[in-house]
Amino acid sequence: METQDWESINSADELRELLGTPKPAVIAKERKTLHELDRAWLAASPFCLIATSDTDGSCDVSPKGDPPGFTLILNDSTIAIPERPGNRRADGFHNILRNPHVGLIYFVPGRGDTLRVNGRARLVRKAPFFDRMVVKGHRPQLAIVVEIEQIFHHCAKAFLRSELWRPESWNPQALPSRAHIAQALERPEDPIEELERYYGPSYAEGMYR
Repeated sequence: METQDWESINSADELRELLGTPKPAVIAKERKTLHELDRAWLAASPFCLIATSDTDGSCDVSPKGDPPGFTLILNDSTIAIPERPGNRRADGFHNILRNPHVGLIYFVPGRGDTLRVNGRARLVRKAPFFDRMVVKGHRPQLAIVVEIEQIFHHCAKAFLRSELWRPESWNPQALPSRAHIAQALERPEDPIEELERYYGPSYAEGMYR
């Protein structure tokens, strides 16, 4: 790739000169403990993204989803996220074992604003609060417990620009089906008919086992 015509930013001063300085209210909105409105947001949210990083800077972002309120509030500065059956790669978990710093963004469908949480995580395999995380008979094998260091609400501009929640802007047919993607990139030896069945309506039946 030709890059000689690119003009890069190489210092914090250059970045600040380009973007400007945030308003005092933007800085002041950061908190270290949960407000009543944060608790309400977590109770309404069925989905979040968890960002982690290895000690060498290698990053991972993992989606987590369950019924609204799946994130358990342990106290004013601690939350817990259950782990459900998945692909067992555990990339983010391996990162947490080496580097506990995590970043989370919580979504509420239809809402453009989000809740952001930064903190230090640890993996817990057994605790009394696991009894409160049972969904459809599934008790998580482990949970991510996050000690909050920074929490704040984020504005809706990215969602407004992307029209993410406007159904009339959706076009899922623009991409091949999950089965076709899996055959092309992951499971080339499997017949497409078998993959279509695997990723079909019955796929959801195995979410909690």
